[in-house]
Amino acid sequence: MTSPGELERTLRENLRGEVDFGAAARALTTMDASNYRRVPVGVVAPRDAEDVAAALAVCAAAGVPVVPRGGGTSIAGQATGTGVVLDLTRHMNALVSVDRAAGTAVVQPGLVLDRLRDAVRPHGLTFGPDPSTHSRCTLGGMIGNNACGAHSVAWGTTADNVSELTVAAYAGTTHRIGTGWDGAPAGLRELVTAHLGLLRTGMPPGFSRRISGYGGLDALLPEHGVQLARAFCGSEGTLGVVTEAVVRLVETPPAPVLAVLGYADESAAADAAAGLLPHGPLTVEGMAQDLLGGVAADLPRGGAWLFVEMRDEGAARALLRAAAPDAADSLLVTDPAAQRALWRIREDAAGTATRMPGGTSRTGSGGGGMAWPGWEDCAVPPVRLGAYLREFRALLAAHGLRGSPYGHFGEGCVHVRIDFDLVSAAGVARFRDFSEEVADLVVAHGGSLSGEHGDGQARAELLPKMYGPEVVRLFGAYKDVWDPAGGMNPGMLVRPDRLDENLRFAVLPATSFAGGIARCVGVAKCRSTDTGGASVMCPSYRVTGEERHSTRGRARLLHEMLAGDVVRDGWRSAEVAEALDLCLGCKGCRSDCPVGVDMAAYKAEFLDRHWAGRIRPLSHYTLGGLPGWLRLIAGLRAAGAANALARRVPVPGLGRERGGRLPELARETFTRWWGRRPSGGPSPEPAGPGRSVTLWPDTFTEYLNPAAGRAAVQVLRAAGLGVGLPAGPVCCGLTYVSTGRLGRARRVLRRTLDVLGDVDAPLVVLEPSCAAALRADLPALLPDDPRAARLAAAVRTFAETLEEYAPAWRPPRLDRAVVGQTHCHQHAVLGDGPDRRLRERAGLSGGLSGGCCGLAGNFGFEPGHHEVSVACAQEQLLPSLRAAPPGALIQADGFSCRTQIAQLGGGARARHLAELLAEGLGREPEAGP
Repeated sequence: MTSPGELERTLRENLRGEVDFGAAARALTTMDASNYRRVPVGVVAPRDAEDVAAALAVCAAAGVPVVPRGGGTSIAGQATGTGVVLDLTRHMNALVSVDRAAGTAVVQPGLVLDRLRDAVRPHGLTFGPDPSTHSRCTLGGMIGNNACGAHSVAWGTTADNVSELTVAAYAGTTHRIGTGWDGAPAGLRELVTAHLGLLRTGMPPGFSRRISGYGGLDALLPEHGVQLARAFCGSEGTLGVVTEAVVRLVETPPAPVLAVLGYADESAAADAAAGLLPHGPLTVEGMAQDLLGGVAADLPRGGAWLFVEMRDEGAARALLRAAAPDAADSLLVTDPAAQRALWRIREDAAGTATRMPGGTSRTGSGGGGMAWPGWEDCAVPPVRLGAYLREFRALLAAHGLRGSPYGHFGEGCVHVRIDFDLVSAAGVARFRDFSEEVADLVVAHGGSLSGEHGDGQARAELLPKMYGPEVVRLFGAYKDVWDPAGGMNPGMLVRPDRLDENLRFAVLPATSFAGGIARCVGVAKCRSTDTGGASVMCPSYRVTGEERHSTRGRARLLHEMLAGDVVRDGWRSAEVAEALDLCLGCKGCRSDCPVGVDMAAYKAEFLDRHWAGRIRPLSHYTLGGLPGWLRLIAGLRAAGAANALARRVPVPGLGRERGGRLPELARETFTRWWGRRPSGGPSPEPAGPGRSVTLWPDTFTEYLNPAAGRAAVQVLRAAGLGVGLPAGPVCCGLTYVSTGRLGRARRVLRRTLDVLGDVDAPLVVLEPSCAAALRADLPALLPDDPRAARLAAAVRTFAETLEEYAPAWRPPRLDRAVVGQTHCHQHAVLGDGPDRRLRERAGLSGGLSGGCCGLAGNFGFEPGHHEVSVACAQEQLLPSLRAAPPGALIQADGFSCRTQIAQLGGGARARHLAELLAEGLGREPEAGP
């Protein structure tokens, strides 16, 4: 047998693309978005179709299996394997051509769906199938799974929209298939001819979502036109590798309208869905109260809803009239932005359905239960959906399980994630028992075990229940014609692995950290490169495009570090350290990830253990210890000397690209300015009948930008609030957390709690990163100290304080355009609703950009980070400044954001919102440093 080393060398000799058999590459591809984990031998990123054929030939000669992989968002395990993984996203991701007249496009398999849709949108066209992962799933993956999406009720599955495929088989032979027998592998025509009767009578009655198994095999019947390409769709990489596809495009309705129908409960919505189909909807999506939670307040009355998209307003109103007798309430949504907001709820459901309210995680994650795939997308004929859901809910209850069904009600396809215990032997046994019983239930209703995402390992074992033994044997023969050596993605669909083998949780230790890592279900929203809205996640992936720099990639590496059989150095792992090095700690994943993965917290924990007992990088002592250094310099009244010295001598541990310099220190600290005022001192300074607040002198305001603190005092007093300061030095511990010095952070935070004593006034924190650290990191680091939770609850941003404690105050009218950036920690932890409302009341028009400035505290100053730091700023922040109208004000509440703008923004000066409002009060604040 060929050794991994020999195979790697042979592949390198025969391919132009990358060949990587290292621990990191293998760890990144052990999992997809399923419950399963299989460790590959290595990863190949082919340059083109010739590379694919060469890789297949080499692997076939060596007897090593091959697994084609796109975005890795499959939920049944079919994008994992024990052989060589072909990463088709790195190089084979082109849109080859578009034929507007014919309504077709030629695509490579690694092309992301949204890139195709963006390219053909100017032609008034789109690709009809649109899974919720459209921002990161690939066309090759969609072909492999016969993906569908919300619009398949109008435009069908991927198989309905593919006309030709170029396929490389395991031995490296190439097949161009479409309609007719041209390009078919030897023996396929004879196999079909010998089984015409079985194909005509043995396949279950067809309906739109019969995706399971080789469900399109009857497309090879002569009366169906011998549709080879159609039959190939849904084969999950078990027959060959698609290297190019000709896909059909559809006309995009110019002004679709969303009708939202409210029903008493899920059963009523499910029963009504099929009756809406004669009205020609583009979508009929269903979801119930237990999935949407508090969001339901913005929807029509009811306990469940159908989202029905129609081609125009007239059709939508006609639908509402027809649906009125059954619906409890309805809503017509014509505004595109409002429609997108509602659809975003549906698209994130694969992640949000993973988080169960209350309970305890059965995989050690704590903080509430988690739900997992397994019966993610079974389907029944739409007229049977209501009855099926009622029995399905009863089956869940009988097994003591919970789940929130939702999905494509117009096609009878139900998504659900269930709180299986996939760790203990008893839990895994229950998972198997439930799977077998629900398979029987689906078949009893004439349904398909998979209605969209494929069978993979999760359901393939159960295919005999749906198709019977004769058809399953025919499936095996069909695979053997295409893949006689059995090297293409073995263990899937034909001769499958058991559904309770290879579970990804089995290798993890029972710790809270491991449970947090297990939260990543792999839906890969972090791999999206869309910049619309306020999304932050994941800045480093957006810059590099490398999986290891996505939130999911880092979670996978940490998973394998804990497992120990691929990444073997534990907390000293160089592979994990390298991947986390470009994590900006922006916390965008905490809010943007559908399951709330907090990679910044995991990075801090890793760094703490990685460097335990060792000398750390210099930046951990200089930048990480910044509050202490600045306090020392201020105590010596040496700010001027320190600034002069820094201009001549680079600060140790800082990158050379920024001159090895930090921003200049203020000659007078904020608290010193406060103390020399006539009414100075720590006690509140009354300004009227309003409530007193405590202004937090964070490190950045105290030593680097006291002008923001002085402006905040002015504005808060103008709003009728008394202002006081803590009785001594305080610190949120942010720089110690971000550099992984968690023991030091805890000591600093305990001293801060001692200084504050009982918190009896709101704590106004001007620096968003410090506010986020106090609100989120403090109680996580000191969970047993009740003072930590009380302090966290007292934290308010500047805008929150004015909105909550001075609601009648009217800010000065500035009547100017404003640009800038919402701090990533504010977006992720604090929210910016009060800030937006305050800007609106002050007449500040326009909005702040999303994304991350790229400086991110210590990140942009550290050696080796400058290029990524600048690229992050170039994505959204700097373009927004260049596009600003003349005279626009620039707001950036975060000191890092202001510094990045000052250094990269061509002389632009950004200010805190407090500074902008203070100037508008008619009394200029005292000059800054």
